[in-house]
Amino acid sequence: MSAKPNFFATPLRYLRWAHVAKPAIFYSVLVGSFGPVLVFTVPPLRRRFGDTMATDYSHPYTYPVPTGPRKEITGYDD
Repeated sequence: MSAKPNFFATPLRYLRWAHVAKPAIFYSVLVGSFGPVLVFTVPPLRRRFGDTMATDYSHPYTYPVPTGPRKEITGYDD
């Protein structure tokens, strides 16, 4: 059984050991390290390819009001 290498003394050897001995942690850190990189690279790429922010349609400015007279509701017909 080999001893765990020290990260700061030999980082590549440590990464090779972690890849074999603890793959879930190794790949979690690898994938998670892409997050900060993507924060700075994705928005400029989206603008370059013509992607714009969507118009906010969640709150309409007007509501269509019916022009005719309203029906009188009786009983439980509504």
